[in-house]
Amino acid sequence: MLTALFILTGAASALTDIEHKPFMRKNIDPIVLPGRYVSHMHSFYGSDIVTKDLPTTAQLQSGCPSGENPNDLSVYWAPTLYYVNGNNYTEIYPATFKTYYEQIDHAEIPFPKDFYMVAGNASAKSQADINEKTTMITWWCDGNGPEDRSTRPRAAFPRQTCSAHMQAILAFPDCVNPRKMTEYTYAAANGGRCPAGMKRLPRLRFSVRYDTRKAVPQGWKGVPPFKLACGEIGDGYCFHGDFINGWFDDAQANLMKAKGQSFMRIDGAHGNGKQPFGKACKTKDRDPSGGTSDYWKSLEMMGHA
Repeated sequence: MLTALFILTGAASALTDIEHKPFMRKNIDPIVLPGRYVSHMHSFYGSDIVTKDLPTTAQLQSGCPSGENPNDLSVYWAPTLYYVNGNNYTEIYPATFKTYYEQIDHAEIPFPKDFYMVAGNASAKSQADINEKTTMITWWCDGNGPEDRSTRPRAAFPRQTCSAHMQAILAFPDCVNPRKMTEYTYAAANGGRCPAGMKRLPRLRFSVRYDTRKAVPQGWKGVPPFKLACGEIGDGYCFHGDFINGWFDDAQANLMKAKGQSFMRIDGAHGNGKQPFGKACKTKDRDPSGGTSDYWKSLEMMGHA
C-alpha cells in the first residue's frame, strides 16, 4: 500500500495549489441530496453561490470566491470536523484548506462544464472501507508529529496530541467519460490509465490542516475527542469531498499548460492566481433562512434525533 501511495504522489510533477477559506457550514449536499436540507453537516469552500440545489458552472461563476484565485469559482466541500466535549460540538476550523491540481502532465482534457464528482466513502466505518491506493485518505500530525500511523489504522485520527496540525488528504477521480459525465473513476484503479472511452483529467486533491492545538489546548491521548459529521467520535474513516467545476475556460487553458513544470500559478482574465482573500468581494450564505448550521438541529432534520 505504501509503495502504491508513493507512486501516486511521486509522479505529480506538474501542479498548482489554491488556498480557500471556509464561508459556510450547513446541512446540505447539492450533489448527493439536491434540493433538501437533510444532509450531515458540511463545510464549504469556493464559490458562495452554492445552495441546496445543484448549480451549473455558469451559476458558480456568478458568485464570490472564498479562495485566493479569482479564476476558480468551483465549489468544494467536506464533512465538518467537531471537537466533542459532552453534548457540546464545536467546529474545528482548518488552519489551511488547499486544493491541489496534480499530474497535469497526464491530463488529456480540462474539467468539463457542469462536471461534478465525489471522493471518499461517507459511510466508511473502518479501514477496510477505505481504498487508500486510489483516494490516498490518511490522517496524521504534521510538523514534528508524533508519527503513529504504523500503530493505528491510517484513515483514523492520530491517537495523541499533534505538535502542529492534524492533517488529512483526499484524492479525487481523474478519469471521466465525456459523453456521460456521471461516469468517472481513478486511473490508479486501472493500472495508471483511464478505461476505454474515458479521458484523463488533472488530479484534484484536498489537503486540510486542522488547528487542533487551538481547539483542544489540553491535548489528548487515546481516542481523540473529534468527530466528523458523517462518523463516530474518534475515527476519521468517513472523510470525503465533493467538487463542482467553476473554472473559467481561459484559466483552465492556462492550467493545462502546466505540463513539465513543478509548479505554476494559474492566471486568467479575472486576475492573477494568488490574491489577498476577500480583495474583490465578500462571501456570504446565499440561502440564509434555509437549512441549519447547528449540529443537533441537523440531526433532527435528518430524522436521527
